[in-house]
Amino acid sequence: MSQFTPPKVGKFLKQGTIVVIVIVVLVLILLGTSVYIVDQAEEAVITRFGRYLTTTGPGLRFRLPFGIDRAYIVETRVVHTEQFGFRAAAPGGRVTNDTGISTMLTGDLNMLDVGWIIQYRISDPRAWTFNVMERRDTIRDVSQSVINMLVGDRTIMDVMGIERNAIQALGAELMNETFRNFGLGITVIAVQLQNTDPPSMVQAAFDDVNRAIQDMERLINEGRQAYNEMIPRTRGEADRLIQVAEGFATERVNRAMGDVAIFNAVLNEYLAAPDATRQRLYYEMIEDLFTEEHRPAIIDRSFTNFLPLWDMGGR
Repeated sequence: MSQFTPPKVGKFLKQGTIVVIVIVVLVLILLGTSVYIVDQAEEAVITRFGRYLTTTGPGLRFRLPFGIDRAYIVETRVVHTEQFGFRAAAPGGRVTNDTGISTMLTGDLNMLDVGWIIQYRISDPRAWTFNVMERRDTIRDVSQSVINMLVGDRTIMDVMGIERNAIQALGAELMNETFRNFGLGITVIAVQLQNTDPPSMVQAAFDDVNRAIQDMERLINEGRQAYNEMIPRTRGEADRLIQVAEGFATERVNRAMGDVAIFNAVLNEYLAAPDATRQRLYYEMIEDLFTEEHRPAIIDRSFTNFLPLWDMGGR
């Protein structure tokens, strides 16, 4: 007859510890796969068995564990930036971030190195998560195409000057329209041109052209300034001469009218009494002739035309 041996207490304790550990691990796995946290700047796209279920906002959230529900965190309140036409180099000359040198052809067949950035937000996290796989490449390709088209429609001076703001505004509009058609789920909020410079190989010639244009504009401005100074001065002088001439004409007309009035008055007197008027005119003429200022010297060798007049001067 065999003898019964009771199990040892330590063996039961060891098995209990293993069970507790297994339970703790299962609980941790359960919590790890069923609890997730969404930050204030994020939203979570939830799928169940791979199919879209819902979109949740910030906070502590729960889902079905063990991969039944999956959460895709999307930064919807963060401004994302893409750069074009820049090259960042680390110390020693090693390129760390090469966004490509965007050399473009303008509408007047000139070359420009164009650099720009775009800023965008994710406006539809579901579309951003599911609709497009190569999201960054799509954003860069569309942006490059739009800026190429806008630069190619304008002259080099317009791109570098007055049309910069128009290119930026129209570029954001066209990019947003294309991204909506693709269902990418983003909204471009800004397009900023950073540099629009000619390629280094033609920079010297371009600088010469710019200096010539600046000299031309300077000479035009100087000519306009001289014009603005001379024309008013000349017009003022012309107005002064016209006023002087008009005053002289008025004076001569008034004097002539006065002489006519005097002549008419004398004529009327003469017609009324011819002998008396003739005698008075003669006396007035003699009086004017023999004043101290107009004393004449009458010389006539034959004395045939000598007037028998006395010298009243007392000399």
